[in-house]
Amino acid sequence: MSPAPDTATLDEALSVLRGRAESWTATPLRERIALLERMLPRIADGAPAMVADLARAKGYDAASPWAAEDWVTAPWALAQSVTAQLHVLRRLAAGRDPVAPSAVRRHGDRTLVDVFPATATDRLLLNGFSAQVWTQPGTAPEDVNSRAAGEYRGRPGRPGVALVLGAGNVAAITPLDVLHKLYAEGQVVLAKMNPVNAYLRPHFERVFAEFTDRGWVRFADGGAAEGAYLTAHEDVATVHVTGSERTHDAIVWGTGADAERRRRADTPLNPKPLTSELGGVSPCIVTPGPWSAADFRFQAEHIVTGKMNNSGHNCVAGQVLLVPREWDGTERLLAEIRRVLRALPPRRDYYPGAEERLAELARVHPEAETLGEGTSRLLVPDITREDDPMLSDEVFASALGVVRLPGADAPAFLRAATEFADEKLPGTLGATLLVHPRTERAHRAAVDAAIAGLRYGTLGVNCWSAFGFLLGYTPWGAFPGHTRTRIGSGTGFVHNAFLLEDVEKTVLRAPFAPAPRGLFTGSPSLSPRPPYFVTNRTGRTTMRRLTAFATSPGVTKLPGIFLSALRG
Repeated sequence: MSPAPDTATLDEALSVLRGRAESWTATPLRERIALLERMLPRIADGAPAMVADLARAKGYDAASPWAAEDWVTAPWALAQSVTAQLHVLRRLAAGRDPVAPSAVRRHGDRTLVDVFPATATDRLLLNGFSAQVWTQPGTAPEDVNSRAAGEYRGRPGRPGVALVLGAGNVAAITPLDVLHKLYAEGQVVLAKMNPVNAYLRPHFERVFAEFTDRGWVRFADGGAAEGAYLTAHEDVATVHVTGSERTHDAIVWGTGADAERRRRADTPLNPKPLTSELGGVSPCIVTPGPWSAADFRFQAEHIVTGKMNNSGHNCVAGQVLLVPREWDGTERLLAEIRRVLRALPPRRDYYPGAEERLAELARVHPEAETLGEGTSRLLVPDITREDDPMLSDEVFASALGVVRLPGADAPAFLRAATEFADEKLPGTLGATLLVHPRTERAHRAAVDAAIAGLRYGTLGVNCWSAFGFLLGYTPWGAFPGHTRTRIGSGTGFVHNAFLLEDVEKTVLRAPFAPAPRGLFTGSPSLSPRPPYFVTNRTGRTTMRRLTAFATSPGVTKLPGIFLSALRG
């Protein structure tokens, strides 16, 4: 039996927050900006220790190549998000609209907002990367700025205490959600750490030191009992949870025999406003095209990164690879994927239950290939059953499944893949679409239809959708339409530095091939192999230097970044 929660400590934290909520509402924009500016040096100072603790918890050394992902998803992601918020808040402080009018445009019958690159530094360091926010149907261009940033333009949120239930898989999730509640919704925050990564709490408390000193943020430990106590507490006004559909339903409908009855009747046990990010089964769609041998190698590394980053313990890990059955490149691509998986150094699947989930998957799929010495990485090379667990359950571990779909050409395949992803796979958080530039030019209408038709909160075109989690400018959440009775991948968007309303999804784009080879594929850019690739030889060094630049920009730091990146 679990011990009873320490309610006195939780009550005290909530009492402080409740008493200070009005003072956060009254904090002027200039001071809110200064608080973020003063946060950046604390991120920089604590970054090496944070990464070291992450690496230790995952089972490798902080000097391991695997630690590149910890620089990406902890201090760099946090610094990048703070920088994005500062960019927008400074615009507001100067009396400008959140979004430059030139960034808002019509695309057919839709309104799109160019949100990345936002600065000259973005264009230099992530050359060739871009992101557009698609607004919901019926949104006019003039609505974008008139409805954005209500917190700072006469439509402030209600003062109160927000409860953030942190995830245990990616370090930046909890602090980024805290920042969103503070700066986008105007609420003070109690963040309950997940037991899996509660060791990060001292790092977060140092980063948010000024906010905790002033009673605007508190962090707490605890498991399910503490979470249940807090979600029902009278001092908590809103809740944001990153986790599973099961966790959401336990909060809203309760547990036990009456929970399903409440859900069917839509009479929640807990009616508080709740937003959520709950994952799903994310696809990577491979469009047939004139791929070279180098394209197959590079995109195999890309696909493996989307699945094996963080041992697959990501809500948008590319669990299912959708490939063309009739394309002669399919087997070449799978051969390269096998090669990359075998070459990666071993690491353990650290998240609770991962070993059991992989063992069950191996039992269901005796034909699954285990790739890599001393690892449990699984490749299921040909999924044919519609009720296959790889298509219905988020594995949340290092397993990749392959589905072959019909389509004699790119348009036919894209129609089949879009329908399969939208109708057969649960979840709407993120998807990745790989398409050669020459294929896109030759079949523009078909590619545009796939981009418009894929119902995901973030769609990465030649870019793993998880990159949208990191940029700060790009809203992060499920495709709209889920309800509390059928929650799917959740409701609401976080991050969203431009403070946009009416968001439907974000479309990311990246070069199909790295520099300089992109010149010959039709995707020219200055970007080499991305430092977040699991195959990048200098990723850890590059991300450490990028973090130092993000927290304290300076032109003298750029040569070192470029030198390391080019060697990756």
